[in-house]
Amino acid sequence: MIPARYDATRFPGKLMQMLANKSVILRTYEATMSTQLFDDVIVVTDSKIIFEEIQSNRGKAVMSKKEHESGSDRIAEAAEQMEVDIILNIQGDTPFIKKEPLEKLLAQFDDPAVQVASLMQHLTDENEINDPNFVKVAVDKNMDSLFFSRSVIPYPRDSQAAIAYYEHIGVYGFRKKALIDFTNWPRTPLEAAEKIECLRYLENGIPLRMVCVDYMGIEIDTPEDLQRASKLL
Repeated sequence: MIPARYDATRFPGKLMQMLANKSVILRTYEATMSTQLFDDVIVVTDSKIIFEEIQSNRGKAVMSKKEHESGSDRIAEAAEQMEVDIILNIQGDTPFIKKEPLEKLLAQFDDPAVQVASLMQHLTDENEINDPNFVKVAVDKNMDSLFFSRSVIPYPRDSQAAIAYYEHIGVYGFRKKALIDFTNWPRTPLEAAEKIECLRYLENGIPLRMVCVDYMGIEIDTPEDLQRASKLL
């Protein structure tokens, strides 16, 4: 499922911005379809413009019935009545999504202990490490998430220590129950402060199994990202 809200806070209307001759949301949908990993791919949106964009290009879209705080809340509404085991949440602003990382993400659910999984990639650019638009994640030895933050984590108090920085990629896999539980829990304090939805899982005692993947391309969060994506395309 691809949650697609039109009025994004930092870049309103970003999903309908053009990347060459196609919108960001249509490129994301087509890239997801091309992996051939899924029984179904659905855009879940609050926008008639986005709904018609997908439908007119022979895609599948559904309209959200109410306002939602997060993309996970949005897809949970659509998924609640569906007979499904595993649901992937692929953000609508990730037009460069690839098959291999999604395969690795799905493989995590071979472990029955995993309720939620997500992706991350190495950050090496100091500007990106310090940029609050890049959500960072710290993990334990089992690759389970310890914390997500827009701040620098871990903080390099010892400048000689070997530190790996990871950027959280907004692609999630859920068991259906975990997703429905998420949407029934109230918004949590850390989630509200950081504006990072997956902190709701951590604050309710559920770690995310993280998968480190190669460079995933650019997420379209700002007008500058769109310019970078156009050059990459």
